[in-house]
Amino acid sequence: MGEAATTGTVRSADGTTIAYERSGSGPAVILVDAAGGFREMGPMRSLAAQLAEEFAVLTYDRRGRGQSTDRLSYAPQREVEDLRALIDAAGGSAALYGFSSGAVLALLAAAGGLPVTRLAVLEPPFEQGEQSPDEPDLAADITELVAAGRRGDAVLHFQRSIGVPAEFVDGMRAGPGWPAMEALAHTLVYDLTLLTALPAEALTTLTIPTLVLDSAQSDARLRGWAQGVAEKLPAGRHRTLPGEWHGVSDEVLAPVLADHFAGRD
Repeated sequence: MGEAATTGTVRSADGTTIAYERSGSGPAVILVDAAGGFREMGPMRSLAAQLAEEFAVLTYDRRGRGQSTDRLSYAPQREVEDLRALIDAAGGSAALYGFSSGAVLALLAAAGGLPVTRLAVLEPPFEQGEQSPDEPDLAADITELVAAGRRGDAVLHFQRSIGVPAEFVDGMRAGPGWPAMEALAHTLVYDLTLLTALPAEALTTLTIPTLVLDSAQSDARLRGWAQGVAEKLPAGRHRTLPGEWHGVSDEVLAPVLADHFAGRD
């Protein structure tokens, strides 16, 4: 079994404090959350517990979430700097696993030259073409709702707009995690900004061994994005796993990630 988790903080380049926890021992692996996720809410802590049997796993609160602080001016590069500080704390190099918008952040960090040993991403929402000028400006909508104090409405508007099925969205307000979701509503704009920060040509020069995953139960758009990313990566490999819509269980995902990070695949 992995060692008990320990907590700590790192200071990012702009002074933001990033809270993290480390579990297990071995080669370093950092898990990068999706929109709305942080250590207390989302899949990463339970996934870390399984990977910690073989790796030193860091989970963290992305800026503006959980116990991490924030700055008024956001740029995707600030989140890359957050990862750089975490990699330094992990020993100077690390493998990355990112989920959804966190997958785009992981790709952006690796493409930016951070010392990433191996990379795995699950369903990165990476548009291959230019956004139509007729498409609604979701980031502007979220910003406006948050500014008006309608954080809950911002969360629901985001979820519906990105295609989350109604059965997942309905009843969110009644869930135990709802206050936390409202608290980080402003960070949803960060995730939307990330999605346009990675040029497609950057993928063609990313030579780190990368496993691009999707779920067999996800829709064609999500699976198409994953396939498209894998095809652009010189050392990319695509694999479909059994799962649910935009998600794969720890029991299925953890062994696949462990094999990839250990070079057994």
